[in-house]
Amino acid sequence: MEISEAYAVQDEAARLRVQDGERVIGYKVGCTGPGTTKLFGMKGPIRGILFDQEVLENVVKVDPNSFCNLAIEAEMAIKIGENGQILSVFPVIELHNFVFRAPDKSLSELIANNGLNKGLILSDQTWEKLPDEFDETSILSLEINGSIIDSGDLWPMDGGPLSSLDWLQQHLVEHNLQLSAGDIILGGTALGLHPAQPGDDINVKINEQSAVQCVINSIAI
Repeated sequence: MEISEAYAVQDEAARLRVQDGERVIGYKVGCTGPGTTKLFGMKGPIRGILFDQEVLENVVKVDPNSFCNLAIEAEMAIKIGENGQILSVFPVIELHNFVFRAPDKSLSELIANNGLNKGLILSDQTWEKLPDEFDETSILSLEINGSIIDSGDLWPMDGGPLSSLDWLQQHLVEHNLQLSAGDIILGGTALGLHPAQPGDDINVKINEQSAVQCVINSIAI
């Protein structure tokens, strides 16, 4: 499958979901940081689509049965203002169906599967800040069951959130799409993608301060 065909699959799936009552609330920019590039063996960026019914609040209990091989990423998100500018940035947990069906991973399959995205968990509104309110040396970290398993820069690309946003805006123009005020953009992550197991207590931190949390429910036998 060509890249253009993969985006056609993604867009048609989105059209059907909207037809069934869901609402597009933004996009993700994926496969940009060293962690995911190494894991997948390929380099993006790629685009995915976010839907309103897959947005969860902080300190939520996540049902692993709602996912196919649940995996998570710690990353930063961007909220878009009236004129397409950055209104605020804030940390999130991105949720994934971590599945590749072909023998070899490819950008085409990643794109057609919506960048593996299956939702996100928001931080509290107190974390919504202008980009320059976060120090350039700030560290984003992922803690599972009390142990830090991954950490790195807030943003995966040089130029910070503007790099992700500029790429996405140009990409959307090429696909006859555009951003709307209030849209959420997942800016990609410098960290890796990590499987989540039933019973896991997950905590995303900035400079060792807790920002987004969730617990993966245990599966009843």
